[in-house]
Amino acid sequence: MKDNPIAEQHIREVLSHFTLEGSIAGISSYGSGHIHDTYFVKNSKAACPNYLLQRINHNVFRNVPLLMENIEQVTQHLRKKLAKIPGASPEKEVLTLVPTYGKQSFYCDINGNYWRVYFLLEGTRSYDLVGSPQQAYEGGKAFGRFLALLSDLDIDKLHESIPDFHNIENRLRLFKEAMQKNPLGRAEQAREEIAFAQQRAEEMSTICRMGREGRLPLRVTHNDTKFNNVLLDRFDKAQCVIDLDTVMPGYVAYDFGDAIRTTVNKAAEDERELDKIGINFEFFNAFTEGFLLETSSILTDEEIASLSLGVTLLPFIMGLRFLTDYIDGDNYYKTQFPEHNLQRARAQFRLVQVLEENRELLQSTIERATASYKTPLEDHQV
Repeated sequence: MKDNPIAEQHIREVLSHFTLEGSIAGISSYGSGHIHDTYFVKNSKAACPNYLLQRINHNVFRNVPLLMENIEQVTQHLRKKLAKIPGASPEKEVLTLVPTYGKQSFYCDINGNYWRVYFLLEGTRSYDLVGSPQQAYEGGKAFGRFLALLSDLDIDKLHESIPDFHNIENRLRLFKEAMQKNPLGRAEQAREEIAFAQQRAEEMSTICRMGREGRLPLRVTHNDTKFNNVLLDRFDKAQCVIDLDTVMPGYVAYDFGDAIRTTVNKAAEDERELDKIGINFEFFNAFTEGFLLETSSILTDEEIASLSLGVTLLPFIMGLRFLTDYIDGDNYYKTQFPEHNLQRARAQFRLVQVLEENRELLQSTIERATASYKTPLEDHQV
């Protein structure tokens, strides 16, 4: 189990509040997430489902009831939409929450910790790194379809689970505050990274300005489109988008940019050897084609033009968040060693540089994919 291990006896007590079928054969840590503690709950009865139990990090998600209300709204909407699509399988393509005996989607234990349970989607897998153009294409289709299916969900029904999550202007403010406090004296060790962030602050605020000017519509977006948040089936076909904690109003460039950040990078998110970081253009092309196949009919011209801005913005935001957390004392992300967040920041900022150097090529790829999917009628409609 992860750091701060929880006694299995307590986990079993938590599970007793959920309407599980069968009985528990075993409990083990699961996944590689940074934020929550996740456990695989194996059922002793073969005819009954296995489950995933999560202890929600309420230091990150301060209002868990509103967070869970978001997830209920989104999963219900997706399930209703998919039920009308021939050949779709809502039970496989959407996460399913297991209610408590009190008919709640979560349980709060005696220690003030919040828990939830999902059905385990059997036979699926996720990847931290993309392994083929086919996987990249399926990731693009998955996140694109997710956006398209939620395009008619009223954004006013959703809460901001993390206020200003991708608001770069707010991230820059938090970054400045962390530098001013500098509680552990770490700013001196990150002078180059601090200068990198400061030099790009104005340009990286473009999407925020476009939104304020009404040039970009707010949509229901995922806001954490790492490739490992898509479950693929045994044939590497996209099956389900997961990790719905950050689904809330946002701009489509956020989802596209964050997905590209983890899809096309030739190295890991926290790569120590920066010369290994590069772009897999074949993966970029495949992801872009899959994404625009599902979304080109709903996006405006301004939104499509903003996608390339998102490509550099999201790794910049992630680098800035890692850097801020490093300076602030590693209060947000789980780390494996003292310099881990600084290493993550350096890797993300190097990716920004590589993307900047190839901006024209990436933009032409987006334009070419858009032209192949958009019809003259659709162009006229937007």
